[in-house]
Amino acid sequence: MALTMTDKAAKHVQKAIEKRGKGIGLRLGVKTTGCSGMAYVLEFVDQVEEQDQVFESYGVKIVVDPKSLAYLDGTELDYVRQGLNEGFEFNNPNVKNECGCGESFSV
Repeated sequence: MALTMTDKAAKHVQKAIEKRGKGIGLRLGVKTTGCSGMAYVLEFVDQVEEQDQVFESYGVKIVVDPKSLAYLDGTELDYVRQGLNEGFEFNNPNVKNECGCGESFSV
């Protein structure tokens, strides 16, 4: 089981942590919501909990709880710019369907 991020995503996270002034990495999780059932959750991590799984990619820690890991195993986090829009893109091999707006998914 593993989660990774691209060099571009890692650089973006590192800059954000530096600007924030604290943090050890990024927490990646899922929550129940949206038209398709699940949505991604991203937040800064200041402390790793005992049950968390920690992965590292390009020097950035990716922290995930055991329940979310079942939905996220094998996911690569990228940071993309398309025209005026920019943001994280989740390359998740477990996704079977996504809603039309791209905000939620099902496995």
